This record gives sequence, C-alpha cells and structure tokens, in this order.
Amino acid sequence: MATRGRPRGFDRDLALQKIMDVFWAKGYEAAQLNDLTAAIGITPPSFYAAFGSKEQAFREAVSLYVETAGSSSMRALNTGETAQQAIRAMLLASIDVALNAPQSNGCLLILGVMNCQAETEPLYDLLKGLRKETVERVRARLERGVADGDLPQTTDIATLASYYGAIMQAISMQARDGARRPELEALVGPSLTALQQ
Repeated sequence: MATRGRPRGFDRDLALQKIMDVFWAKGYEAAQLNDLTAAIGITPPSFYAAFGSKEQAFREAVSLYVETAGSSSMRALNTGETAQQAIRAMLLASIDVALNAPQSNGCLLILGVMNCQAETEPLYDLLKGLRKETVERVRARLERGVADGDLPQTTDIATLASYYGAIMQAISMQARDGARRPELEALVGPSLTALQQ
C-alpha cells in the first residue's frame, strides 16, 4: 500500500532530481514547500516522510548536484595536457552548467543560498565549503602545472586559484543576468592571460 499522499510507484531518486532543479532555479530561500511538493506530485506530509525537512532535502539536492550536473567542471579540470588547457576546459564546462541550469540561473553551489541569515547559515556554510573545495582543486591543478613545467616556478598559485574560483562565480552571475554563450565564452580568453604572467 502506498504511503498516504504519495503516489504508487513513488521514485525517490527521480523526485530528488526534480527537487534539485527547483532549488537550482529558485535558490533555497525562494523555494517554497508548495514548489517542492508540486514538482514531485506529493503532499506535504509525504514530502516530510520522504525527505525529513526542506533543509535536509536541500542538502541531498546539493549532494546530487555535486555528483551529477556540478561535477562537469571538476572533471574538465582533470583534462588537458597543460594547466592552461585544463583551466580553459573547466571554465567552458562552467559555462555549460550555468546555461543548462533551470531558468539559466548559474551554479547551485554559488547561487543556492545568497542571504546568510541565522536560519540559513548552516546551508550557506555548506555551499561555502564546497566552493572552497573547488578552489583547492584548482590550486592542485596549478601546482601540477608548475611541477610539470608548463607554468613558471614563480606562479602565484594561491591567488590564481582564488581568481579562477571568482571567474566561475562571475559566469554564474552573468548567466543569471541573462548573458548568452558568446558573452560568457568571451570571458575565457582574457582570464587565461593570467597564467602567462
């Protein structure tokens, strides 16, 4: 017998995908319970039975995002024979993520919680931690570039890693503001000149 309010054959994985899309499109604060329940076709009691709370659903959605849609830029970072090729691939993948977002709202990790209020601070900290992990991965790739000899020994790795994290954030914000692919791709070339200094 199906749980009250939950349709027969309820697919939790598919529901989580739809919940992720709602949070990705609206952000945590703006996504209301009725948005989430409407997206997956269940009642509020069944939502709480399946996901515990809006916060827990968001945490699960972020984990799914990191494993799926949000992973492409970090996968791209591991491609390319040189650090410059890897950074270029990462930025282009970030553009793809931003433009493929529901309603073209950029990256869930960047835009998911914009206002750090007391009730959302733990979620803000979650996303901030994931953004820092991204910068650390960029740093590691730049360090590898120095070790491989395709970047100078004098490369300011920490500053460049932060810079490319900021460029990824800019891509998300520009996408949210309606920038199209040519405008976003135009940011990539100038940003790569930082590796040539």
